[in-house]
Amino acid sequence: MRVALVPVEDIRENGFDVRVARFQASDDVSYAMFSGGGNSWAEARMKEGLYILPTAAAGERPDLTGLSCRWNPIPATRGKVVSIIAVPGPSRDMPAFRKLVTDLVDLAEQDGRHGHPVPEEGPKLGFVREGLNLEARAGAAHRDVWGQLRRSSRILGETLLINLLGLTGLSLGRFNAERYRRSVASNTDFRKFDDGLKMTVDIDGARLEKIRDRLEQGRLSGSCYFGLHEQDAALMTCIVPSPLSRDHMHFVDGADGGYAAAATLLKQQMQAVPAR
Repeated sequence: MRVALVPVEDIRENGFDVRVARFQASDDVSYAMFSGGGNSWAEARMKEGLYILPTAAAGERPDLTGLSCRWNPIPATRGKVVSIIAVPGPSRDMPAFRKLVTDLVDLAEQDGRHGHPVPEEGPKLGFVREGLNLEARAGAAHRDVWGQLRRSSRILGETLLINLLGLTGLSLGRFNAERYRRSVASNTDFRKFDDGLKMTVDIDGARLEKIRDRLEQGRLSGSCYFGLHEQDAALMTCIVPSPLSRDHMHFVDGADGGYAAAATLLKQQMQAVPAR
């Protein structure tokens, strides 16, 4: 992983800015949204090797407290799970780009749930072996086999208990599995803005074609570049400080390529446009 620390002063000296807003996804969670072009400029400089932070010392481990990957893939219920990225195009016509973003969000909202890929009652409980193994390796206090086995045993026990509570409808102290699943859905970041729009939505074929047509219209006018990738399910990664708190956060992506595949198509569009 590359990490850079870029002064806002440098960003502004190069004609960009970092403007921040909070999107209230639910009563308990809000997500930061960014505009001004500064984040994109900073990311490009990082990829050039500028502002890079020193590599961590051997044996150092990041704090991954709360990182969780325990949900089954979430199948599409309306048609396809679609990963969409749209960024300003070569015309740099920001009013036209903002109108495009508004149109795309409006098109996704026509089902009454904004194209939300997670069911309102929450994702289905399950057992994801690969996800549990990844979480155990990431969260083990020690990298040795015994440390990972202890972490795996704890995760397995928690998962089995939550599944049992979900199946029986029982509560354990302040924890209620059904209420927790509903809050998972409401706390999910299925759409975001970071100098461009990113959405993972579950939509039918008719709305998908309208969204594709609107994106293509924006590309032809020069107001946007875009990437769009379809798949049959979504995946979710979570930050859960405590199952008893309501401020758990859930990050959704497509299960078969997702934003990475959409970004590849986006880069192909950008490379096909002659530099000005």
